[in-house]
Amino acid sequence: MGIKDTLPDFQSFLRSGKLAPEKNIPFLALWASRFLFFIAGKSHADSGALIIEFLDSLKAQENIADWQIRQAEEALLLYLNHFKGGESLNAVRTGTAAEASLSAQAHILAEMKRLLRLKHYSYRTETAYLDWARRFFRYVEETAKDGAAAPLTSAEIKNYLGHLAIKRRVSSSTQNQAFNALIFLFRDVLGQVITGLSGTVRAKRGKKLPVVLSVEEVRALFSNLTGSPLLIAHLLYGAGLRLMELARLRVQDIDFDAGLLIVRSGKGDKDRSTILPEAIREPLRLHLGKVKALHERDLAAGFGEVHMPDALDRKYPNAGREWIWQFVFPSAKLSIDPRSGKVRRHHASEKAIQTAIAFAVRKAGIAKHATVHTLRHSFATHLLMSGVNIREVQELLGHKSIETTMIYTHVMREMQNVPMSPLDALLKEDP
Repeated sequence: MGIKDTLPDFQSFLRSGKLAPEKNIPFLALWASRFLFFIAGKSHADSGALIIEFLDSLKAQENIADWQIRQAEEALLLYLNHFKGGESLNAVRTGTAAEASLSAQAHILAEMKRLLRLKHYSYRTETAYLDWARRFFRYVEETAKDGAAAPLTSAEIKNYLGHLAIKRRVSSSTQNQAFNALIFLFRDVLGQVITGLSGTVRAKRGKKLPVVLSVEEVRALFSNLTGSPLLIAHLLYGAGLRLMELARLRVQDIDFDAGLLIVRSGKGDKDRSTILPEAIREPLRLHLGKVKALHERDLAAGFGEVHMPDALDRKYPNAGREWIWQFVFPSAKLSIDPRSGKVRRHHASEKAIQTAIAFAVRKAGIAKHATVHTLRHSFATHLLMSGVNIREVQELLGHKSIETTMIYTHVMREMQNVPMSPLDALLKEDP
């Protein structure tokens, strides 16, 4: 829903009465829509007090200029005193609740998207946060009593998280992602102070040991892969990469001479270097030769551009077509970039990589819940078992805290120093 679709009857009223310049009408409707959404969670009916409260909330937001606040005040006077003709605030709430809710939600989501990109959140996080905001809106509307206007309050966050934990029984990571998304929605988008969440049902993640493959199991997994999937698996295990770190790897991030891979903007937006296994350097060179040929065909067809991180595409407009910026593992097909709308060759799909590894695990007969990330766990554990210092493993993995890396020492002990069961001792004594 665009800005021109906001409160269409109000916009028509302004046009017919020539009450505002044409260019201002959509924005006046937008401010009226935001006000209706704002009062939906308020119980008192003093319109003057609510207008002042709404305008004060706008003044508290750094990204709203003084002229916009004056425009918002004009919009409310036109909407309440002229368009609604002095109707009671309760009537205004009831008569326009559905229209205002949908319109306001669309603009809130658009503002949320803008702020997520302004703060350089990843596209995956942007998609997840927007999805949680939509689910939250639906929940609030469905649980509102007697069709009353759905409020957006801290209490509703608490109720929704409780619903996820108790009724939906979601995992701890899912629940915590929902919590973070809603905090962003209220704090950064709506400009509301969040209080009273100390008693919120929040997921507590207990201590979990990662799934780790033995050296023989890794070898068996590799034996069931060929071509690019095998090279991908070699890098995941040989360099300890996360799935998206591997997918986003670019040609310039490979240093063959130093034997290093450079991970750009990994978890926590941090760069780090890790091992480039010597055993796969030549296969990797051959693979890059094929990728370069594909890139040259794309350029000849008028394409060949890849997504550039941050604002580098504006700073270096032609860099996206340069060889050094191409993905090491490109997608088999061209696609439309969801942010820019340009036709580009993105990196290989994470789903395709996950499917290939899962197939190899099943074919190898590995009776463990092994995933792509299991290869990273195995990389860390096997390094510790071979005597590598834990601090060095921490750096290779890109862990912020040594405590995160310490989990692999527990796995290592279990794999190396398994005590004899008392049953074995007992049966050995039997004749």
